[in-house]
Amino acid sequence: MPIVQIELLAGRTVDQKRALVAKVTNAICESLDVTPDKVSIILRDMEYHNYAKNGKLFSDK
Repeated sequence: MPIVQIELLAGRTVDQKRALVAKVTNAICESLDVTPDKVSIILRDMEYHNYAKNGKLFSDK
């Protein structure tokens, strides 16, 4: 039973997330030869002040 965790910066719409999980589920099913009911996906929205790159918070950009 594949379990996928995806972390995204906040701001994606529900429709974008819906499309993402559909495509990820399909890719996993094709790659691992499992049915969609076996695939679990966890989406985590991160606020910009909780993510940094190159020594700077994204919220400071």
